[in-house]
Amino acid sequence: MDKLYPYVPDELVTFLLVTLFSLLIGLSQRRISLKREGETTLFGTDRTFTFIGILGYLLYILEPEGYRLFMGGGAILGLLLALNYYVKQMKYHVFGVTTIVIALITYCLAPIVATQPSWFYIMVVVTVLLFTELKHTFTELAQRMKNDEMITLAKFLAISGIILPMLPQKNMIPGINLTPHAVWLATVVVSGISYLSYLLRRYVFRQSGILMSGIIGGLYSSTATIAVLARKSRGVSADEAPEYVAAMLMAVSMMFLRFLILIGIFNMETLAVIYPYLLTMALTAGSVAWYIHWRRPVSVEGKLEEEEDTSNPLEFKVALIFAMLFVVFTVVTHYTLVYTGTEGLTVLSFVSGVSDITPFILNLLQGTGGIATLVITACSLQAMLSNILVNLGYGLFFAGRKSPLHPWLLRGFGIVLVANTVLLILFYLL
Repeated sequence: MDKLYPYVPDELVTFLLVTLFSLLIGLSQRRISLKREGETTLFGTDRTFTFIGILGYLLYILEPEGYRLFMGGGAILGLLLALNYYVKQMKYHVFGVTTIVIALITYCLAPIVATQPSWFYIMVVVTVLLFTELKHTFTELAQRMKNDEMITLAKFLAISGIILPMLPQKNMIPGINLTPHAVWLATVVVSGISYLSYLLRRYVFRQSGILMSGIIGGLYSSTATIAVLARKSRGVSADEAPEYVAAMLMAVSMMFLRFLILIGIFNMETLAVIYPYLLTMALTAGSVAWYIHWRRPVSVEGKLEEEEDTSNPLEFKVALIFAMLFVVFTVVTHYTLVYTGTEGLTVLSFVSGVSDITPFILNLLQGTGGIATLVITACSLQAMLSNILVNLGYGLFFAGRKSPLHPWLLRGFGIVLVANTVLLILFYLL
């Protein structure tokens, strides 16, 4: 155990900690059990759990080497818990074993506190308290889960924990720095961020407002989010239009933060150069979005009904499409550098904004052709600028010809595009 106080005996500190932790666990378990089962089916009160922890400590220090007394006490406690479970099952038809498991964990606190570092035993206690209190939350979560939700999780574990380690790190095409491992690593990282966005959107912000939908959707794909918001905005009044535009700009702001994370994962040298520009771009788009949101009429609540069939970001075909795009951009980038140099790569960065820019930027970050850090930074900023312009086009198209969103889109995205262009010019000048 870490020595917490230099002038207090370790035995006293251990005893006080075991007693306190046991009492906290007992209080939490008593409250949950009373709400669920009633007083008659409880194994014991909060004092019972406290005494279980103290008993474990006493039996542990009486024989700290052989642990025979401690194990014997654990066996007797287990027998009493088994008898209690038998009575509950036969008389009250209560079959849960959570209380029994928590009582056994409480009994084991003494050797854990005495032998393990403070962060570990505090983590154990915090975990027990959290899982005890979150029972009803887990029940509601399980009721809201789709039938194939565990399959989705299994897919992510499979592509990240099974397929990725098995892939070789040898170049697929002679002369081009492109390995199966690098391709799938990029796919796994992007899929992981998309999966996190999917979970947040479905289980945390399920009934979120329009603005929050743009924030969460931007973590997955700003282009897809803007297209969805524009389609849903058809038929809205002029008073509601600014809220949709604000959500689209928040999606753009989150795009910059998403690339900040991706760049930090794949290339720290580029991150050191590009982070001031990405943070400024994200702050600019977010500020314009918040200003539009703040200027909206107070009567507009800004709620967005979520579709029940939320798209799954881990469809195998989606991963294959991303991997194929990554391979295509890697090959195109290589031959662009060979035949046209960095000037051709500059043109390619603007052209990539028409499609998904993530594969293009990630292949630059993984060192295709030994590209200099400043070139990677410039091409990444240019691709993002081009993609924002394309997103503006998507917003105008999917909103409809006479949509009240059009003037707000042109003004909001126009400010962001001008600010980002100025930043790009400053990057070249500096």
